[in-house]
Amino acid sequence: MTHSVFASPSSSSASFSIATTNHRCYHRCKTHPPLPSLPPFPRRPPPPSPSLSSPRRLAASAAVRCTSGLLEMDDVTSSSLFPLQRCKTVHLVRHAQGIHNVEGDKDFKAYLSPELFDAHLTPLGWDQVDNLRKHIKACGLSKKIELVITSPLLRTMQTAVGVFGGDSHSDGNNKPALMVENAGKSGRPAISSLNCPPFIAVEYCREHLGVHPCDKRSSISEYRQLFPAIDFSLIENDEDILWKADVREANEEVAARGVKFINWLWTRKEKEIAIVSHSGFWFHTLQMFGGDCHPIIKEEIGKHFANCELRSMVLVDRSMLGSDSSCSNYPVKAPGGLDLPSDVAHEKHPEKHGVK
Repeated sequence: MTHSVFASPSSSSASFSIATTNHRCYHRCKTHPPLPSLPPFPRRPPPPSPSLSSPRRLAASAAVRCTSGLLEMDDVTSSSLFPLQRCKTVHLVRHAQGIHNVEGDKDFKAYLSPELFDAHLTPLGWDQVDNLRKHIKACGLSKKIELVITSPLLRTMQTAVGVFGGDSHSDGNNKPALMVENAGKSGRPAISSLNCPPFIAVEYCREHLGVHPCDKRSSISEYRQLFPAIDFSLIENDEDILWKADVREANEEVAARGVKFINWLWTRKEKEIAIVSHSGFWFHTLQMFGGDCHPIIKEEIGKHFANCELRSMVLVDRSMLGSDSSCSNYPVKAPGGLDLPSDVAHEKHPEKHGVK
């Protein structure tokens, strides 16, 4: 696993390259049923390894030291360049405030309450949704996103359609609604699927599995009635067979499926994707990134999300997991002409430059 993430902090116009750590975390969860397999991402054979003495090998092995909180680099720069077709922009969102957040803050034992099953958003949570929606429209992000991926839990789907969905749905609209009126005790009008990107639900980006009823989902057949325009085709089981009442998923297992989920994104053709998930999922997944960058940048990536917080990052494919070609590159074809660079011409014809 050698893809990277770029993060652009709001306080600076600079971009920082954050590479993944090489944790081997693809073990299968032994305490929960395995998640259904996502479509495999395409792989290409690796290029031949350069010789030990090659400049490319020497540059790759240049030491990066961290001293007194500052990066000191030998023979390499602190910036990176990557082909555009090897990058995706991902907009990571945590769901807005749910009823479980309020009750759990009062008493942690409340997370064990069956009354919090598949927790829905609070009125304050819907206010947070409205404010984030205004933000993405004001900054132009709503026009750029090509796909919205959501965890299949009530609070994440409410957040996803509230932030990235269309306007109010009318009965005269032939397209199915993203959310029906008052879905999940929301008290909100129906939300249209017009003029917005497609939405898909993916189990791999769910919250910690097990023990807490707020993290158990309802049946997919029930969700389809509440969110008609969300695509649930990647979820194999109607009932939630992954959640266990007596076994809580380990942090390492959450991180493992998080990395699988990030790798799966390379099977998607979309280049700008919004993902609505959970605090625990994002925290443990993002801890797998930034191991070879400045500690401040790693901390910036991996810190906990607030309710309805959005962070935009660039996912970089350094292992050729994806196979897309650039739509903006322009290889010169015809008409062609002589274009030997001056430095190459100097080497090819030294006699013309006073070199014998």
